[in-house]
Amino acid sequence: MGIAFPQPDQAILARREEILAGLARLVAPEALIVTEDERRAFETDGLTAYRQMPLAVVLPSTTAEVSAVMRFCHENGVKVVPRGAGTSLCGGAIPQQDAIVLGIAKMNRVLHIDFANRTARVEAGITNLAISQAVAYEGFFYAPDPSSQLACTIAGNIAMNSGGAHCLKYGVTTNNLLGVTMVLLDGTVVTLGGEHLDSAGYDLLGLITGSEGQLGIVTEAVVRILRAAEGARPALLGFDSVEDAGACVAAIIGAGIIPVALEYMDRPAIKICEAFAHAGYPLDVEAMLIVEVEGSDAEIDDMLRRIVAIAEPFKPKTVKVSQSEAESAAIWKGRKSAFGATGRVADYICMDGTIPTGQLPQVLKRIDEIAKAHGLGVANVFHAGDGNLHPLVMFDTSKPGEMEKAEIVGEEILKLCVEVGGCLTGEHGVGIEKRDLMTFQFNEADLVQQMRVRGVFDPLWLLNPAKVFPLQGRLAA
Repeated sequence: MGIAFPQPDQAILARREEILAGLARLVAPEALIVTEDERRAFETDGLTAYRQMPLAVVLPSTTAEVSAVMRFCHENGVKVVPRGAGTSLCGGAIPQQDAIVLGIAKMNRVLHIDFANRTARVEAGITNLAISQAVAYEGFFYAPDPSSQLACTIAGNIAMNSGGAHCLKYGVTTNNLLGVTMVLLDGTVVTLGGEHLDSAGYDLLGLITGSEGQLGIVTEAVVRILRAAEGARPALLGFDSVEDAGACVAAIIGAGIIPVALEYMDRPAIKICEAFAHAGYPLDVEAMLIVEVEGSDAEIDDMLRRIVAIAEPFKPKTVKVSQSEAESAAIWKGRKSAFGATGRVADYICMDGTIPTGQLPQVLKRIDEIAKAHGLGVANVFHAGDGNLHPLVMFDTSKPGEMEKAEIVGEEILKLCVEVGGCLTGEHGVGIEKRDLMTFQFNEADLVQQMRVRGVFDPLWLLNPAKVFPLQGRLAA
């Protein structure tokens, strides 16, 4: 199977020294990375199975520098791969040999906080978690919380429309983003939205969010900050079957209860995460839900009672409510560490598809059947409340053919998501991982229209090339 990369532009490779000299005039010496050893740190992202050495890496410190670099690349026909922290799990930041990587990690300042209007203006290289830390002293927080929030940047969150465990109640990035400053391919700097709740005109901000770095490079963002709840408490519900756990999720949502988080783990994931975090997870169940609610003590007690009552018909084997902050922290440590903990015991690829929540029981059963049919294991850990699946397909790279089997399993899982009424991605994006599956979800007219929109912003197709659309797609547009 594998993922193909286009052949590099030999004319650009031949002009490398000339291009490097031009870039050196635009940024400080320490902001231009040209040696092979230093570039190697940027040859891949969270999808580490694939690598490409970039032409060069540029790390600007201001929007003006980003603009100058983009203008130079546009004038010289040089491809640009935007990069935040490189945590993309779909290959969204993997470069090409004839492209520069433009990283914004140095642009990581908080520019302005307005508690009265509940907004924060930040540079886009700031980490997700750092925003919450910057406003915590006044009892506020930034809601989206992907598992990589300690490392991932707001720029990457915007590119992939990331969510996290608390997206069920607070939404994903698009629900918490009010404005951006963005540099277009020709170096033009534009501002979309701002420090207000709504904007006039077309919703270009909605177009940019989730565009995977193909329309421009975001250098600043205005995000919504929220007052933190009085308290929060998670509970663990363990079940003897994945079908019962999935049906319980649907019943909770169907009852009109919106927990702040509703997370799912199956037996393999429970075992892996408990061995790492020692969170007190039950090891004698087939599936487990982490259900967190927030509010006053009385509100929390009432909601947890209702949730436990809803779960009763599905015969939970374990019902455990956190009794302390330390216990709550341990429960979430296990969940947030799932990907890293799995990496301790196996190689894996992390899939990202979305399904209607009512389809959970059937889909979980089919995922297990698909993996077993190819002789591989799968650990399921995901945002059950909004149907965003993250099956971890486990394999051993030392065994010939196992990685290829894992890719086939992943492809079949994603196709299953589409077949039951879902889609190819929830928050990781398309990148290179799902690029060639886009024709499974969209017909030719759908894809051509999407590519036309991209072409308005990037007519030369220089921004984050070979991502999202099938390689032959540009010709069809």
